[in-house]
Amino acid sequence: MSLDVGEADGEGLDRSTDALGDAFYPVFQFLFDEDGDFVADVGTKLEQARMPATVELYLSRAIAIGVIAGGLLWLVGSLLAWGIFELGLVSPAAVSIGLPAPDAETARALKSLTVPAVTLVSGVVFGAIGFGVGFGSLVAVPYSKASGRKREINMLLPDAISFMYALSVGGLNQLEILEAMGRADDTYGEVAKEFQSIVRETEYFGTDYRNAIRDQAMTTPSEELSQFLTDMLSIVNSGGDMEQFLDDKKEKHLRTAKQEQETVLETLELFGEMYMTLSLFPLLLIIILVIMSMLGQAQQQLLYATVYGLVPLTGVAFLVLVSTVKQDEPGDGYLQPSNGSDRLRQVNREGLIHMGLIESFVGEFRIFERIRSREGTYKTGQLLRRPHLFFRDHPMYSLLLTVPAAGALLAVAVANGAAPLAWQGMLDNPVWGTFVWWYVPVYVIGVPLAAFHTWNVRSRNAVVGKLSDNLRKLSSANDTGQTLLESVETVASTSSGKLAEEFEVMHAKVNYGMSLRSALVEFNNKYHIPRLARTVKLISKAQEASSQITEVLTTAAQASENQDDIERERKSRTRMQVAIILMTYLTLLGVMAILKTQFLDVMAGLSSQASGGGSELSGQGLSFGGGVDTDVLSVLFFHAVTLQAALSGFISGYIRDADIVSGVKFVVVLQTVALFVWMVVG
Repeated sequence: MSLDVGEADGEGLDRSTDALGDAFYPVFQFLFDEDGDFVADVGTKLEQARMPATVELYLSRAIAIGVIAGGLLWLVGSLLAWGIFELGLVSPAAVSIGLPAPDAETARALKSLTVPAVTLVSGVVFGAIGFGVGFGSLVAVPYSKASGRKREINMLLPDAISFMYALSVGGLNQLEILEAMGRADDTYGEVAKEFQSIVRETEYFGTDYRNAIRDQAMTTPSEELSQFLTDMLSIVNSGGDMEQFLDDKKEKHLRTAKQEQETVLETLELFGEMYMTLSLFPLLLIIILVIMSMLGQAQQQLLYATVYGLVPLTGVAFLVLVSTVKQDEPGDGYLQPSNGSDRLRQVNREGLIHMGLIESFVGEFRIFERIRSREGTYKTGQLLRRPHLFFRDHPMYSLLLTVPAAGALLAVAVANGAAPLAWQGMLDNPVWGTFVWWYVPVYVIGVPLAAFHTWNVRSRNAVVGKLSDNLRKLSSANDTGQTLLESVETVASTSSGKLAEEFEVMHAKVNYGMSLRSALVEFNNKYHIPRLARTVKLISKAQEASSQITEVLTTAAQASENQDDIERERKSRTRMQVAIILMTYLTLLGVMAILKTQFLDVMAGLSSQASGGGSELSGQGLSFGGGVDTDVLSVLFFHAVTLQAALSGFISGYIRDADIVSGVKFVVVLQTVALFVWMVVG
């Protein structure tokens, strides 16, 4: 029922936006040339982003949204300008432009027009900003989506070409390769969708597949895919050797992937150098503000704004900047068994609520309901007996326990009076107050999450540690005449490690009646690593045509080795970036600690001597250091290094693994260092 309501809401929203587009279509015709470059460019981006809308209707909607947003902000701006005059916050004379008036009557008229003029100008400015934001945001959507699709296509193209080469080696013709590539969207994502368009053009619209390839080469957002399709078209038209063509392209794009990775790493190195400057800027500003306070020019509000505003904003802005360059691996790593057995589909859906295979039999006989109940009882018992294994496989579920636990600890601390509830209490005991309100939740939530997430990543990545070597062994065994299943058994018996154990499990499953393809898919979905999914997809599709797939296994090994090289280079280079960020933070922490011990404490001592003994400086009228509240500055320094530790940790984790959760372990470590340092100096 909820799904029906959601669909009804979506349809109502579409109808409302269509009505807006229809209403503002004359405005679109008045403002834009339908054959102009801007309209044509937006239309191209809509097609590349796969957004089902005509450019005329889409721009009409954008104008409508811009007008609505502009009207609302015009009203806000006008009321704001009128309100500041009406409430007496600003005098009309203060905004007078000072035009000379020939007589007193003209001067009074000009003065009376000040408020309406400012109100009008404010409304126009706010309205223009609103229209620009509303219209520009909607126009930017297809550009953003097309750019995201281009990025994913370029990342997956080398592996997609390897997949097509494997299909060609398996004996598939050109049309079958295109169709198989279009069906592989669970692994090759946006690349497969581009081929789906070619297949639909040929199947449903009667277009010759040569023309369909040509059209797709012109509309795809990726220049690399466009060039590949153009080159493929020339091979198709000339009747060339498709297998050799795909082999050459495979090698070329594997090299290209390494070059693109090098470019990304160089950019990250530049960002690492930028971070040194950006992260030290708040520190320099704090020092300047402290000196101004010493000279009697108290800027305490600016200090608060710097610590609680500028420091977090700087870190978040840098994290967003890194995310525009750092390439996370596309796909979730799961293979969808579209042509597989019902058992395979049910197993893939198994989870906390779904009981797996038995779900497909419930309702047929009462015995199956009892089996389902027993299965739920068994799974609950397994979870209670070995909860650490469950949290290893699902690290984020630990938040269901740790977040309430952190809240309960804070509640107990507040009830017992251990947690300061006023700012003065924080000033009296800054380390303890910050520890209770910040460090306790961070440790309770962060330590289990970091431990289980790290365990999860290591256990999943252990299976790809020897993937390249085992693929080479599979290829060699298959080359001797063994079937793929026999090759799997041979590699399992002559190798060690988690992948060899999984090969043994696959061989046992096939011996008990499961197809090799289903065993491969179950193995992949157990670890759901995108890189592994592409390898398994390559092998499972090739073995459907023949068990002698030596060249396919060699191709898979080459692709895996290329990925290993890229991964080693990435780890090596990002390790340096993480080291720079960590050393920058430790430098900032050291400077803050020195300021606290060698500056604030000394100034506090001098101030107390001056107030107690009546120093000569005080008698001469010099109140040097009199405006410094050392207790407040000590708290602000501690909070600044604490916030900087959290931000530096998340940035380090994201640069390292393109995963924000992987930064939790860095956060815990850096905040522990900050806490120990301030326990000594604070």
